[in-house]
Amino acid sequence: MMQARFSRWILALVALAPMLAFAQAGDPSRWQLNMGRGVTSTAENAYEAHMLVLWICVAIGLVVFIAMGYAMFAFRKSKGAVAAKWSHHTGLEVLWTVIPVILLVIMAWPATSKLIAMYDTRESAMTVKVTGYQWMWKYDYLGEDVAIVSRIDRDHDRIRQSGERPDPAANPYYLLEVDNELVLPVDTKIRFVITADDVIHSWWVPALGWKQDAVPGIVNEAWTEIREPGVYRGQCAELCGKDHAFMPIVVRAVPKDEYATWLASMKTVDTGVPSEPSLVPEGGDGNAPRSIDPDMIEDIQEGDEPTAPQAPAAASADASSAA
Repeated sequence: MMQARFSRWILALVALAPMLAFAQAGDPSRWQLNMGRGVTSTAENAYEAHMLVLWICVAIGLVVFIAMGYAMFAFRKSKGAVAAKWSHHTGLEVLWTVIPVILLVIMAWPATSKLIAMYDTRESAMTVKVTGYQWMWKYDYLGEDVAIVSRIDRDHDRIRQSGERPDPAANPYYLLEVDNELVLPVDTKIRFVITADDVIHSWWVPALGWKQDAVPGIVNEAWTEIREPGVYRGQCAELCGKDHAFMPIVVRAVPKDEYATWLASMKTVDTGVPSEPSLVPEGGDGNAPRSIDPDMIEDIQEGDEPTAPQAPAAASADASSAA
């Protein structure tokens, strides 16, 4: 019985080994055990550093547990083993101090060089300003006079507030879709300047291999160079308020010619995004903070913030006199 159970565990570990060794490139998948390789050099560097440390830890674990198993079997009491009388061995102590130091240097050298490269934003081909709001993101393509505001998809927002059960087939990325995606070109070094308007947020797309805090009054920098076209999702990674969980990020990476066409089309249409997102046309366009956008579903249901423009004073007076 024990042998059969042990065999099943061995088979399970063998089946899981490929999942441990190989990772998805983009978004995480169900039952994925290892971290993703990502689609940028930064993500690849993080993955390689992770795997280096993982295999070093596996090797150390094997040595330790094999030594423990051998010691327990070969020097067990039933064989008449007698404990040694010595309690200090200078050679062994030097050995098990020097070896970890060498391993730490081996791990620290590539990690430090790659960490420095993560913050080198020089020679960027374009710059995107990211501003966090409660609870949405504004993207300014600096130098292009193009700006978009990205917030959770309206249908997803309706479903999560209505109490109905989302259909995984109809909404495979439930709460991870937005109304306006951040469109970026592939094979282009892109500099990000990241800040916030109200509270601390954190811009995080796992496939890009980094996240950066968005802090009011402070501008942080980051960069990316996406190698593969595709759609990559993330979320705000900082607890920023009651709707923190409903602040998704969607990045659509496209070939350069497709990006140029998209950018040109954005310059010829009115996106309806004012220079200051807190100022919106009367009636709201769904892109402003909840406190002043009457088009927000949650405002209407909860009634905790203004949901419609105030009636003119004259109309209010007529209504009062009629009553």
